[in-house]
Amino acid sequence: MSNIIDTEKLDEKSTKALTNKVIVKPRGRPLAFNQEDALESALQVFWSRGYEGASMAELADALGVNKPSIYATFGNKEALFRKVLAQYLAGPVAYAAEAMNEPTAYKVVEKFLTCSAALLSNPDNPRGCMIVQGALTCGQGSTMIQQELIGYRKNYENVLSQRFELAKTQGDLPAHVNAKSLAKYIATIHQGLSVQATGGASKDELMTVIDMALKNWPTT
Repeated sequence: MSNIIDTEKLDEKSTKALTNKVIVKPRGRPLAFNQEDALESALQVFWSRGYEGASMAELADALGVNKPSIYATFGNKEALFRKVLAQYLAGPVAYAAEAMNEPTAYKVVEKFLTCSAALLSNPDNPRGCMIVQGALTCGQGSTMIQQELIGYRKNYENVLSQRFELAKTQGDLPAHVNAKSLAKYIATIHQGLSVQATGGASKDELMTVIDMALKNWPTT
């Protein structure tokens, strides 16, 4: 038996159905979009507005997708913020971890604060530190995120303290220096720089503060 269909023997309606197939496209906006670009856009929103101040409508507008697409791809607002925070730590403020590799404790602090001044006052970015500002502006409904941001700040303070302890054993810092107090002092300087930058302070103005702090570096 032949498998070839003789369209001439079919009526006009059947022939048309065989030869003119209609392709039905799915409705709605596709979920596929560049996630790296989306995270960068979300970073700018969270950085400038804070966690609580950034609405899902604003995030959807910045990402160029609808809210269901955000939920389907990233989960809820908290999950999106955590991904953005990871990108912030690995990108704009990666220098904070890199500074720990400097040969002396003084150089560690110099690089950390100098790079911070450049970032915090950069007109191409939202002003201030996303972590510092986020922790300050979170309300009662965002306690979990606020505590996580405070945890990041405390963790970096602990890393500084450990680096200063190492410097003491290497003879790079005087033995009488309290590593924890020095780390808290540097962390406080950084947080103050963030607040000043948010208020419009220039890089040069921030550098004057840093220069004063470095002039008081413990040497004896």
